[in-house]
Amino acid sequence: MAKSANLYARIEPDVKEQAETILNALGIPASNAITMFYKQIILHNGLPFDVKLPEHPLDISRMTAEQLNAELEKGYAAIQAGRTRPASEVFADIRKEYGV
Repeated sequence: MAKSANLYARIEPDVKEQAETILNALGIPASNAITMFYKQIILHNGLPFDVKLPEHPLDISRMTAEQLNAELEKGYAAIQAGRTRPASEVFADIRKEYGV
């Protein structure tokens, strides 16, 4: 089918530039990427990815008193059961994982 419809969208210049840099590296023109996105919307009968708020890791500012107490109890039980590691080991693992 011949392409005859136009799509005009306003997006942040930085977002456009970053996406087009990636698309160029993949050898995909932006118009083809948009067509692929639209076809995926049709195939999925909706967006082809989940749209939801991210899960936050445990954050004391978001916890109820009951949740905080439960987490403290878990930590206390772990200490009593001997499931501990020296902080130096933990920090070494973090440095290794994040290349610090």
